[in-house]
Amino acid sequence: MKRGTTLFLKISVILIGIPVLALCIFLVPEIGNFAAELYPDSAYLKYLFFIDFYAAAIPFYFALYQAFKLLSYIDKNEAFSELSVRALKNIKYCAITISSLFVLGMPLFYLIAEKDDAPGIIVIGLVLIFASMVIAVFAAVLQRLLKEAIDIKSENDLIV
Repeated sequence: MKRGTTLFLKISVILIGIPVLALCIFLVPEIGNFAAELYPDSAYLKYLFFIDFYAAAIPFYFALYQAFKLLSYIDKNEAFSELSVRALKNIKYCAITISSLFVLGMPLFYLIAEKDDAPGIIVIGLVLIFASMVIAVFAAVLQRLLKEAIDIKSENDLIV
C-alpha cells in the first residue's frame, strides 16, 4: 500500500479525535448542567452523565490509537502479523465497551427525554449504541479474516 494512502488515513484518525475532544470539553458539561436543571432534587445525575460520557471517551481514544498503530504496521509491511490481529482485537473490545457504557447510560437518556419531552434524545443514545456495535462486528470480522490469511500464509511458507 502506498504511504500516501496510509498518511491520509492517519490524518483522518487524528481529525476524528479532535471533534470528540471538543465535545468532551464543551458539550458534556452542558449536558450535565442541563440534567441538573431538569432534576434539581437529583443533582447527582450531572455526575452520572460525566462518568458515562468520559468513561466512553477513554476506550474511544484507545481504539483510535490502535487504528493508528494498525496503519503504522501497514506502512512497515507488517499488515499480516499477529500485531495487526491484536490491534483489531483491541478495537473490537473498545467498541463493545463503548456500547456497553451507553447501554448502561440509557436510563439517563430516558430521564432527560421524559422531562424535556424530546424523544430524539433516546434515538441519539440508540444510534451511539448501534454504531459502536457495528464497529465491533466489523473489527471482529476483519480480525478473523486476517487471522485466517496469516494461517494460510504460514502454511504456504512451510510448503515452499
